[in-house]
Amino acid sequence: MTHASLNRRTLLAAASLAFPGLALAQTAATPPQARSRKIRLSYVRFASTAAKPGPPIVYLAGDPGGTATRALAGPRFPIMMALRDVADVIAFDQRGTGLSNHIPERPLSSRPLPDFTEAGLTAYFREDFKSAWADWTKAGVAMTGYNTEQNADDIDDLRRHLGAEQVSLWGISYGTHLALTLLKRHGDRVSRVALASLEGLDQTVKRPAAVDALLQQVDGLLAADPAVRAAIPDLPALMRRVHAKMEAAPVKMPARLNGAPVELKIGGFAIQLMTGGLIANPQTLVLLPGLYLALDAGRYEVLAPFMGEFANIPGIAGMPEATDLASGISPARLALVRREAKTAVLGEALNFPMPQLLGVVPEADLGETFRASFRIDHPALLIAGTLDGRTPVSEQDEVAAQFTRKARVTVENAGHNVFEAHPDVQGLLVRFFRGEAVADTRLSLPPPKFHLG
Repeated sequence: MTHASLNRRTLLAAASLAFPGLALAQTAATPPQARSRKIRLSYVRFASTAAKPGPPIVYLAGDPGGTATRALAGPRFPIMMALRDVADVIAFDQRGTGLSNHIPERPLSSRPLPDFTEAGLTAYFREDFKSAWADWTKAGVAMTGYNTEQNADDIDDLRRHLGAEQVSLWGISYGTHLALTLLKRHGDRVSRVALASLEGLDQTVKRPAAVDALLQQVDGLLAADPAVRAAIPDLPALMRRVHAKMEAAPVKMPARLNGAPVELKIGGFAIQLMTGGLIANPQTLVLLPGLYLALDAGRYEVLAPFMGEFANIPGIAGMPEATDLASGISPARLALVRREAKTAVLGEALNFPMPQLLGVVPEADLGETFRASFRIDHPALLIAGTLDGRTPVSEQDEVAAQFTRKARVTVENAGHNVFEAHPDVQGLLVRFFRGEAVADTRLSLPPPKFHLG
C-alpha cells in the first residue's frame, strides 16, 4: 500500500505502507467559486495484476452520500479484486463523503422534535436545512459546490491526476446519475461504463406510480403462499389503511437520540419512509406482510428495531441533501409526481427530503440543461433487478433507451443491490471491462419467501 497527498499538478509526498497493490491518495477538488476553499478528495487504488492494464475503473457509490471506500469491507470487495485482472480499480470518495468529507459537524440541535408526519417532518427539515446551509456558508463552506456537475469534474481531475487518457466507470444508483453527468460533460475521457440500478438526470425523485407498480408485483408474489394470501388479500390496501390511521393519530414510541431517551410520535409518513427503505431489496421486502399486519392490529412494538433509524431522520449530513437539491426535478416531472402521489401507497415519501426541500435554496438548482437526456454511444453494461423498489425497472428502461451500444443484464428477483445478488454478475463485469462481447442476459434467483411474523 502506498499513501500519497497530491494536488492536480504535483506529487507532494509518498510513503510506503504494508498492503501490496493498494494505494490511498488524495487530490484537490475544483473550487466552484473563485474564493472558495480547496478540499482534499481521497481514493483507494488497487493496482492491476494485468500485464497490459486497461483504463482505470472508477467505482462510484450511490445514495448520494454513499462511501466508496466503505465498499472495501462489503460484498463488492471481491468484485473489486476480480476487476484487477483488467485494470487498476479506484474506490473514489466523492466530495462530502467518507475520507473526502470536509463539511463541519454542527452542534447537536436543541429544537423539539416534530411529529413524524408529513407536515411535521417537512416543516422541520426545511427550517433545519436552511439554518444548516447558513451555518456552513458562514463557516466558509461553498455549499453550492456540492452537486453532481462538480462531482463529475472531480472525476475528470482524478483521471488527469492518475495520468490516464480515459477512465471506465462502475457505478450504482446515484453513482449512475453521476456517471451520466460525466458522460455528458467529459464523454471523450470515458472508455466504457457498467451501471446498475439506473437513475436518470431527471429521476432524483422517483415516480410514485412506478413504486405502486412494484408493490402490485409484490402483492402478486404473496399468492404463492396460501397462508399469507389468506391473511392479506390486498397488500397495498392494507398499507394504505395503516398509513392513514397512523398519520391521523401518531403513535408515541420510546427511542434514544444522541444517547438520551426521547419519545417520538410516529405517523403514517414515517412508516412510508421506513417502507421506502425496506422495498429496496428482497431481504427486507419480505418483512412487509408481518409488519403491516401487526401495525393494523395495533401491535406497535414491532417498530422497536427501527426506532434508532426513525430518531435519525431529522439529521442533516450536508452533501446528500445539497446534491439532491441541486439535481432537482423538472417542472413537468414535479407536476406528474405530485399528481401520482395523491393516491400512491407511499405518496412522496420515497425520496424524502425531496421534493419537500424544493425552493429552500433556489440558487442550488442546476437547471433544465443539466436534467436533459442525451444520446450515449459508449459501450455500456446495464444491470437491473426486477424487485428493485428504489429505482424501479420501468424508470431504468427510460434511461437505458439513451444508450446505443448496450448489453442489459436482468436479474429476476434481485433488488437494488444487484451487483452482489447473483454470482454470475462478477464474471460478466470482468468480461465487459476486458472488452469482450457481452450479450443481453437474464439471470434468475429464487422468489422471496414472505412471512407473517
